[in-house]
Amino acid sequence: MKHTLTKRKSWKAMLKAAAGPVKLPVAHDALTARLIELAGFDAYQIGGYALSGATHAIPDIDLEKFGEKKFSAEWIMQASPLPVLVDIDDGYGDVKNVTRTVQEYIRLGASAMFMEDQQPPKKCGHMDDKKVVDEQVMLQKIRAAVSARDGHDFFILARTDAIDPEGIDNAIVRAKAYLDAGADGVYLEGPKTLEDLEKIGKALNDVPLATSILENGGKTPWCSPKDLGDMGYSMILYPTTVIFQVTKTIGKALHHLKEGKPMGPSQGVDMHQFMEIVDLPYWQDIEEKFEGKTL
Repeated sequence: MKHTLTKRKSWKAMLKAAAGPVKLPVAHDALTARLIELAGFDAYQIGGYALSGATHAIPDIDLEKFGEKKFSAEWIMQASPLPVLVDIDDGYGDVKNVTRTVQEYIRLGASAMFMEDQQPPKKCGHMDDKKVVDEQVMLQKIRAAVSARDGHDFFILARTDAIDPEGIDNAIVRAKAYLDAGADGVYLEGPKTLEDLEKIGKALNDVPLATSILENGGKTPWCSPKDLGDMGYSMILYPTTVIFQVTKTIGKALHHLKEGKPMGPSQGVDMHQFMEIVDLPYWQDIEEKFEGKTL
């Protein structure tokens, strides 16, 4: 396994090298980031929805801020050298907060971030009754983010949640304005139909473009990565695919344990497999090299 001190490929280089749209599962903890790497993904994201649920068992409704989320994100990023996209919500305040957030995530080794234009208190992008800030407020935040990266190869993905409150046409207008302000790519949250996805792809097919697919309850219909790529999307975010299945699996395991049932061989990894995943051989090599013994 590649050690986690390996320098990450830049987000732009990763996008350029990718065969088709980049599929971005969420790592809600360090182990998941490692498993995403082992599964062969090109990159991953640290998304607020899964992080809030997994870390504090709370919904993604603006109950956490930068100071809490960055510590979880730091542990996650240390587990894998893959390029990583970090959700910074609305930037956690004004242009000063955006500046500090960008600087800190660059320092921690993030490859990219996305920032949304919701009014606080923000919500999960697929919830109802969202409101967005005035376009000028978001433009100021984007310009601050661009300045804050100070020459670092850090990708800024501007997200608009304007489809619900203002309509898809205005959301596209906002996305183009965000690109003009210096964003490297745009992310339109919450298209409700395949026609919406196609319209967005056609309007923004010459820029790095993202959307999200929330299975089991999201607003955007399932669409295959190939079809989304054909529409013009270069990034597909999957905020819930892993955390929803993990939640069900943990619940099922606890139910069986409470009933006194043993875990069958097909229900989980074994000890050897788990030690391989958490890279025991790497640490054994260090101990043997410097102390002449094996764990």
